[in-house]
Amino acid sequence: MTTMSQTAVQPANASRSGGFIRWIEGRVNDLAAHWVRREAIKALQQLDDRALRDIGLSRCHIERAVWGVTDPELGRQR
Repeated sequence: MTTMSQTAVQPANASRSGGFIRWIEGRVNDLAAHWVRREAIKALQQLDDRALRDIGLSRCHIERAVWGVTDPELGRQR
């Protein structure tokens, strides 16, 4: 007695459309992340210098902080 395995075979165009959908999802996610970062930058820019200093930022480091660029000197006072 032989056993036959059943494998799901997808047409070639289904894998292409799946790849395209994943590509579109990636672009949408990139756009959403960009929008969230821009909103965070706007919100931080509206804070006064004292409030920024309280959270360890100076105005010139807002964008770097939002993008996640870490700098050990960022929060140090001289």
